Amino acid sequence: MADLPLALSQGDPAGIGPEIALKAWSRRRETGLPPFVYLGDPRILKARAAMLGMDVPVAVSAPEAAVDAFGSALPVFAIDAATPVSPGKPDPATSSGTIAAIETGVKLTMRGKTAALVTNPIAKSVLYSSGFRFPGHTEFLAELARRETGTEYRPVMMLACPALRVVPVTIHIPLADVPGALDQALIIDTIRITARDLARRFGIDAPRLAVAGLNPHAGEQGTIGREDEETVRPALEALRAEGIDVTGPLPADTMFHASARTRYDAAICMYHDQALIPVKTLGFEEGVNVTLGLPFVRTSPDHGTAFDIAERGVADPRSLEEALKLAARLARGSEDRG
Repeated sequence: MADLPLALSQGDPAGIGPEIALKAWSRRRETGLPPFVYLGDPRILKARAAMLGMDVPVAVSAPEAAVDAFGSALPVFAIDAATPVSPGKPDPATSSGTIAAIETGVKLTMRGKTAALVTNPIAKSVLYSSGFRFPGHTEFLAELARRETGTEYRPVMMLACPALRVVPVTIHIPLADVPGALDQALIIDTIRITARDLARRFGIDAPRLAVAGLNPHAGEQGTIGREDEETVRPALEALRAEGIDVTGPLPADTMFHASARTRYDAAICMYHDQALIPVKTLGFEEGVNVTLGLPFVRTSPDHGTAFDIAERGVADPRSLEEALKLAARLARGSEDRG
């Protein structure tokens, strides 16, 4: 895969996706960025570059020619946005192009034309208004993989920065619903997928996983809630019996200081903020969203569309740059391990 470009989907074209793609390409030499092909409308990129005062050549390109083109121009696999785009003003009419870019990225990657997929941020509310029926990016990617292979996939979200990797067991649900959503099967399945992909994608042969309890002090032996004793602990005992190196349930408030982080390769958390607060505190500008459990590598910047700053030209490309670099490393790791 060393000679294949990455696929970068446009995300919502009214957001900062076009801007950070332009900035990342402009900084490609100083940051050591791997080659990528942008999946989106070249007219939008050219208009955004003009708005930002950036001299970025844009070259419509097939994936096969993108690596050679990357040194002198930003290669684009053209996908029509269907309507004019104004930065900061999302329009449901652009949804067809946003969705087509994701679909194209999956097809190119699964058919061996690109090494991995990196996705720029989407706005689900904009897509919902045009009939999009998936809870988010990740579930849509799993469905696209199913369409390609006929196999069902269970995607798992990991957030990674240089200091920490975290995996939430439950994600975008109200906090009040978390205890009812947690069960042993969900915890076991999430940790199995995490351990497997840390080995096959990240090259960690015997991953060490630290698991946070749901309750303060991990329930303190059942005196602060019974979930940790009755749900989390039995799940971890079953995983240890399979040979997975898992520790916990641990008090979440002592898991993320510098010394504690040296004792594990990833932290498993019971709910969204328990996982995302520490990783965004430690590496907000460098955070990367990685989807585990898919038959291809997918990463994404760890931020949203930022419509509020899309007209201002101040978007920071570092999270996208880290997502591109991590995708290239994971794709190489998968290739090395067959």
